[in-house]
Amino acid sequence: MKFTELGLNESLLKAIKEQGYTTPTPIQAKAIPLVIEGRDVLAAAQTGTGKTAGFTLPLLERLSQTKPQMKKKQIRVLVLTPTRELAAQVADSIKTYGKYMSYRSMVIFGGVGINPQFAAIKKGVDIVIATPGRLLDIASQDGIDFSAIECLVLDEADRMLDMGFINDIKKLMALMPKKRQTLLFSATFSKEIKALASGLLKDPVLVEVARENTTAEQITQAVYPVDKGRKRELLAQLIKAGEWRQVLVFTRTKHGANRLCKQLEEYSGIKAAAIHGNKSQGARTKALADFKAGNVRVLVATDIAARGIDIDQLPHVVNFELPNVPEDYVHRIGRTGRAGMKGEAVSLVCIDEHDLLRAIERFTKSSIPKVEIEAFRPDPSIEAEPIQNGRGGGKRGGGQRSGNRNANGNSSRNNSRKKKPAKNKTENNKPNNDKTPTEKKKRPKNPHAEKIGSNLQAKLDKLDKKSNRRR
Repeated sequence: MKFTELGLNESLLKAIKEQGYTTPTPIQAKAIPLVIEGRDVLAAAQTGTGKTAGFTLPLLERLSQTKPQMKKKQIRVLVLTPTRELAAQVADSIKTYGKYMSYRSMVIFGGVGINPQFAAIKKGVDIVIATPGRLLDIASQDGIDFSAIECLVLDEADRMLDMGFINDIKKLMALMPKKRQTLLFSATFSKEIKALASGLLKDPVLVEVARENTTAEQITQAVYPVDKGRKRELLAQLIKAGEWRQVLVFTRTKHGANRLCKQLEEYSGIKAAAIHGNKSQGARTKALADFKAGNVRVLVATDIAARGIDIDQLPHVVNFELPNVPEDYVHRIGRTGRAGMKGEAVSLVCIDEHDLLRAIERFTKSSIPKVEIEAFRPDPSIEAEPIQNGRGGGKRGGGQRSGNRNANGNSSRNNSRKKKPAKNKTENNKPNNDKTPTEKKKRPKNPHAEKIGSNLQAKLDKLDKKSNRRR
């Protein structure tokens, strides 16, 4: 199927062609005709498969079909997103594909002045892309009129539920006409999403182009077992040995993101920038722009800030810390392997995170290959410590614990973690076979993963020799 067969006008087809696209992705091929037809759609597809164009293209087509007389502060299309970055991404998509069309659009989110947003709405806007909180602030001050809305889009709806936007969404829904088209797009498809859809959509068409909660096949995944105190060191070595020029790294907390950036620059000479909710919008925009331009080699992000990061041909994603919620793993690694490109997703996993890893593998219904590197083999005497549940920037476990630091900035493994007691022996000197609840069955070895580990170890040895010669 070609884009020319989807019922899009010549202006849209011209813009699509300029972007070098001729064939729609599966989600686009299924969703676009339904949206143009005016149906409510509940769509799920893996991150990076073209969901955004799957609703922006047909919405622009629908706008071109009628030109109603609009009153001040009225809008025709509303797109709700969970984060500023995702709102900006959707706005860019609309600008790209609608460049030959006559319409007005704007982005509304917090972190910037609200008065210019009031003024822009008064001048007249067709399409608004917004985060729920700031939009509700404007609506509560009679700054926007939803009575003429033709279509509502909830993008990354699962994330909006996770971030606690459900009450804001319900308040906004109460201000909108019941007769409207509603589209709900999501990367994961949970029971909660289906429950939300049942209350918002009328006779929706279900569009699903991949098995629920799966990760894209073009993404190569690997887990590197390592002690918590040596994660930063291993990350730096992976970047240098693999000559990675562009790496998106995820941490659980804002503080952890800032700390990792500082450590990568101070101890490894790797230029890095952080992006998270505590950063101003200007700082977040600059960090992302520097990363895309290649001025920054590593972008360290939290889950909330990372939604909407859309970088063409991003080759590497690293989970410096595993997410507490399995769905976030799918979203994280979906930043690479976009639009059919190849990508690599690496997870640095310490003993504290074994339960999180098992939860991710159950959620994705797959086993992630484990790559062991001799130089970073975990210390078997270290005990697991609990990680607090939760998301976002609260006080949570998972950041590097404080401990004595050596000259290289690495935590001392002898002082920062508890050691396991020696195994008990019976009186006849035989091992005690009573298993503790935390003991797990060993995984079968993966020859391919072992080969990757040995090859990487050889590269690390070469780096060490070069470093010693320079000294």
